[in-house]
Amino acid sequence: MYDTRLRDKAGLSYSPITVDIYNLSSACRTCSEWQTVIRRHHRQPEATVNWDNCYPTNWRTDHWELAKAYMPRGQGKLKGADQCDASALLNLINYCDCFRSVDPKVVREVIRYRNELMHSCELRVKDEWMTHFQNALTRLMRQFSNVQQMAEVGKQIEEMLSVDLSICVSGLDFSDSAVMDGLECDSVSQLEPSPDLISQWEAELLQERLQELLHAADHDTQDTEQLKSLSSFLQANRDLGERFSAELQAIDSLQAKE
Repeated sequence: MYDTRLRDKAGLSYSPITVDIYNLSSACRTCSEWQTVIRRHHRQPEATVNWDNCYPTNWRTDHWELAKAYMPRGQGKLKGADQCDASALLNLINYCDCFRSVDPKVVREVIRYRNELMHSCELRVKDEWMTHFQNALTRLMRQFSNVQQMAEVGKQIEEMLSVDLSICVSGLDFSDSAVMDGLECDSVSQLEPSPDLISQWEAELLQERLQELLHAADHDTQDTEQLKSLSSFLQANRDLGERFSAELQAIDSLQAKE
């Protein structure tokens, strides 16, 4: 645990910290020592440290309270890595020099791509962008090749990024991933689908799901709870209730048999 490394290297006190967690400006001597060491291990010591993320009284016993000092604000209630989003973990790796084995340039590259996607008002990216993003993620995974679990994580990321997200529209002779006039199209179709067309796709997907559940229920292999939930949803929306009246009758028949 890197909290032990920080504590032992700095010769920090094991005595309890007595500090108002909302007013670190009046920190006790022990807490001030911890603050100094946290800044010392920050790759950008002059950068803003989000002390509000931390519970200083736990610094000497909980390594996660130290880690949150290197994360963006708003992480105060998090108790472990499994509760963090990608931004929090990437910032921790980028700013804390305890991750000396990781090239910060590789981490910052992934952060840049992540920010470009999250700050895009339409969440659209080009195929070329996706290729660069995948390469950046691969380079980041290699930085953790000594971690056994990363091999499986790398496979999961590759599988996710290799999924074909093309949308083929009936009546059109190309999809968003097609090649036109020698130019590769963006990952989002160049033809903007109308709201009516989107509604049609949603209805078709819903109908397909209903049919799957009804078929499974007929063979006693599917819990009917999902059908009950869908039935309530359809009945609460008049237009959908009318469109899927046959499916609703089938669900009612199944419930009557129970």
